[in-house]
Amino acid sequence: MKKQNVVIVLADGFEEIEALTPMDVLRRLGCDVCLAGLSGEMVQGAHGLCVKADKRFEEVNFSSADAIVLPGGLPGAVNLRNHSGLRKELQKAAAEGRITAAICAAPIVLQDAGLLKYGFYTGYPGSEKLAESAGMHYTESLTERTGSIITAKGPGAAFAFSREIALALGCSESEFSLLEKAMIMEKE
Repeated sequence: MKKQNVVIVLADGFEEIEALTPMDVLRRLGCDVCLAGLSGEMVQGAHGLCVKADKRFEEVNFSSADAIVLPGGLPGAVNLRNHSGLRKELQKAAAEGRITAAICAAPIVLQDAGLLKYGFYTGYPGSEKLAESAGMHYTESLTERTGSIITAKGPGAAFAFSREIALALGCSESEFSLLEKAMIMEKE
């Protein structure tokens, strides 16, 4: 897999597994992953874990990001949605065909940015009506990909979400299978 640049945006109240699993998986695959703190360098997760971001949001060069990843969690997803600077970066990325990915409650951020327009999406139960009027269709799948937009259901889908992002960034199935073996990901 060619080296890709990924930004995972952390807001206070983020769902830890939904941020740290993609970070770990994508770094293992050779991606340059930057954790961007929306409100500063130290960001507190929904379950009390404090994470030191690699950079503050204002320090990130989003134009070099091949993917922007949004973990869910509450109030993390709401904090992401309310940040106008993030909304603009997501709109730019989508207009350029770069990956925008959101899991759990974070598809509300994509909807607010006007990016859920057609195709399929998934998210935390309760988000079924999120984009019905915009032409999107909710599914019960762990992950969904419509063009450059990736969505995932919730915390239990964090690894599948990471896989979908990796494949969208050009990782081959065989490369990902090697990673699964190295991580002792047993298939039952």
